[in-house]
Amino acid sequence: MQDCLFCRIASGAIPAPRLHEDARCIAIADIAPKAPVHLLVIPIEHIASASGVDEAREGLAGHLVRVAADLARERGLEAGGYRLVLNHGPQAGQTVFHLHLHLLGGRDLGAMG
Repeated sequence: MQDCLFCRIASGAIPAPRLHEDARCIAIADIAPKAPVHLLVIPIEHIASASGVDEAREGLAGHLVRVAADLARERGLEAGGYRLVLNHGPQAGQTVFHLHLHLLGGRDLGAMG
């Protein structure tokens, strides 16, 4: 989609240093980090939000989690822990309507809830 920020980043129309790239997704640093490590794992295919993850795309969702876990391990976050966040909709804080997974870590993130 031409007007989608993450589609434009994934296609290379907007340059961003890639921390991971494969045929299904890319990973980049968040431009407004909420933790010392704050990465985004973004599918190349445009899916607007979590509700777009249908049966045909469940494998992609698992792939995003695996890539995030690999990135966390590479950054030494596994022992202390890290958080994976997938926002759905504006009330949950989704600001770019292209599915993406946040990987946060590097400090005590506190309990949720």
